[in-house]
Amino acid sequence: MAEATASAASGADDLPHHNPPPDLRTLIGRVLFGIALVFATWQIYTAAYSPLSSVVLRAIHVGFLLLMVFAASSAKAGRPLALKGADWLFGVAAFGTGLYQWVFESDLILRAGDPTPTDIVVGTVAVMLVFEGARRLLGFALPLICLGFVAFGLFGEYLPAPFGHRGFDYDQVVDQLSMGMEGIYGTPTYVSATYIFLFIVFGSFLERAGIIKLFSDLSIGIVGHSRGGPAKVAVISSALMGTVNGSGVANVVTTGQVTIPIMKKIGFRPAFAGAVEATASMGGQIMPPVMGAVAFIMAETLGVSYAEIVKAAVIPAILYFGAAFWMVHLEATRLGLRGMPTDELPDWRAALRKGWYLIAPLALLVFLLFKGFTPLFAGTVALAMTAGLVMGVPIAQRIGPTFGRVAFWVVLGFGAGTFFRYGVDVVFLILALLAVVLLVMRDGGRATLRTVVEALAEGARNAVSVGVACALVGVIVGIMTLTGAATNFARGIVAVGEHSLFLSLVLTMITCLILGMGVPTIPNYIITSSLVGPALLGLGVPLIVSHMFVFYFGIMADLTPPVALAAFAAAPIARAPGLQIGLQCLRIAIAGFVVPYMAVYTPVLMLQDGGPLAEAIGYLPAVCYVVSKAVISVGLWGVATIGYFEGRLPWWQRIWAAGSAFTLVAALPVTDEIGFASSLAFAVFTFMRLRRQRAARAGG
Repeated sequence: MAEATASAASGADDLPHHNPPPDLRTLIGRVLFGIALVFATWQIYTAAYSPLSSVVLRAIHVGFLLLMVFAASSAKAGRPLALKGADWLFGVAAFGTGLYQWVFESDLILRAGDPTPTDIVVGTVAVMLVFEGARRLLGFALPLICLGFVAFGLFGEYLPAPFGHRGFDYDQVVDQLSMGMEGIYGTPTYVSATYIFLFIVFGSFLERAGIIKLFSDLSIGIVGHSRGGPAKVAVISSALMGTVNGSGVANVVTTGQVTIPIMKKIGFRPAFAGAVEATASMGGQIMPPVMGAVAFIMAETLGVSYAEIVKAAVIPAILYFGAAFWMVHLEATRLGLRGMPTDELPDWRAALRKGWYLIAPLALLVFLLFKGFTPLFAGTVALAMTAGLVMGVPIAQRIGPTFGRVAFWVVLGFGAGTFFRYGVDVVFLILALLAVVLLVMRDGGRATLRTVVEALAEGARNAVSVGVACALVGVIVGIMTLTGAATNFARGIVAVGEHSLFLSLVLTMITCLILGMGVPTIPNYIITSSLVGPALLGLGVPLIVSHMFVFYFGIMADLTPPVALAAFAAAPIARAPGLQIGLQCLRIAIAGFVVPYMAVYTPVLMLQDGGPLAEAIGYLPAVCYVVSKAVISVGLWGVATIGYFEGRLPWWQRIWAAGSAFTLVAALPVTDEIGFASSLAFAVFTFMRLRRQRAARAGG
């Protein structure tokens, strides 16, 4: 979720100024921390009790986000007092636009569609501040795209058919973008204000509790000794971390600090080492249950349960990380690399015994989601459980006998279980009692409370980039809803698809990759799903599959040159050019390009009903058949790109492997027959050739 923060500096004012007094800087920092803490507390309160209408919840959420953006700008070193004052003026004004929606809620409902001049002024200020906040935080790319859509809404009537529309005046456009539940207060903002924020805070608590170290110790202890062990560790640890924070670039700059140097140390080329980390880190966004928060937006947009989205993502995610693992193994074998020394590896069994309880909140979260509870409810319960664990561990450690510690956890669990009968008040009461005990503890109690408070504030800070991006892309959704542009765009792709579905998919992929250049994954998904999703649905592609298709290629945009944000984030750590890392990413992340196409032709790959194959042989056999075909195809892609399969392969065998893999992508009986026959022939020929070479070397 922190992709956007990687480019934050590009949007900041970069002027030479005198440094502010140290005491003022400290004061601003404390105020910013306080705002973050109030923001997090407010969001948890509204998630637990839902005291406000949806539009007010969204407006206050955007107000808090912008207040934090401008407050953070004022805290930058070298910023003069005049600009600091302007920053705070902007922040307070932005928060005021949210309060305006709250104070005048009933009046705004009564005059919906007929805004007053005051409404237009407030709406204009709100939209402009969202643009400016996004510019400071995300850079120029996304604001310029959204500004183009605003220009289309205002002046699109002058465009020739079929690109134009009937025309809308300024008041209509501002009303659409800033009043009601379209525009900056649309569905993306609602998801940010509920599910996304809650899960970001949840991830923040788990990280503070030590789950990163647990995942790192587990992955290093299990595969660190194998060929190319550190690279395999990067794949596994990033997959595990994706279940918590769903972040791409953030994973690169955190786990990459450890994994990339180790990969280089054992013999991997710098560009390949950086590409492994970038590819694995971006895959965290497709790994359930969090999936970079896009899963929540997708579920809300499609009106389906969150469990349905997770179900569709499971097999593609396994294929993605399995392909990256396979690539690493082939490259390590080709280079003759060894793993890490056994005496340097952590004991993964001991790590699991010590930190197993950190996995419990994740397990509870998944259980509740698949039992049909809403993500908001499941996230609230999982967050409360995590907070209880963080606060309860130091207390339990002070209890002497093992029986006493067990009794403490049993009583705590029983008390928390009454939540289902007496409501959320019980949970808050238990957490308050734990806080009181920690407060009076002499050793470690207050440090634990500081950890809890810092986790809340850190979660709020981490949510800012995602929330601002969601608010800004609401501009695009609002303009398309107002003008009907999405329908026209979809008609064009459907017209192409009448003659070639494959060509329509290629055009859709190119659109996603272009829009994703420098744009974070969440806004990229919202944009492309609004533009292209209806088109694919019109071509007979199942609804979830069509949205997963554009989601996947939005992620691939961060790995695709020339922009490749994840690759350039890994560049300074790997000390290799970002473009070279991006080119290596294209090899390692091949499953991310192949699997979406396979899912379109055979939806059972995403566990969706439909398709001639499922109708012909049944649902479960079709799933097994398609998964087996996908594994073979991805495996052959890896052999072709690495150029190694139990021995080095000449160029013509690599082309043979790539051709066999390509024929298995489509779902036609003839292409499957050709693909399986060609794959079998390739495997037999390669093994026979290698056996002859070994025999010749032995005889020589």
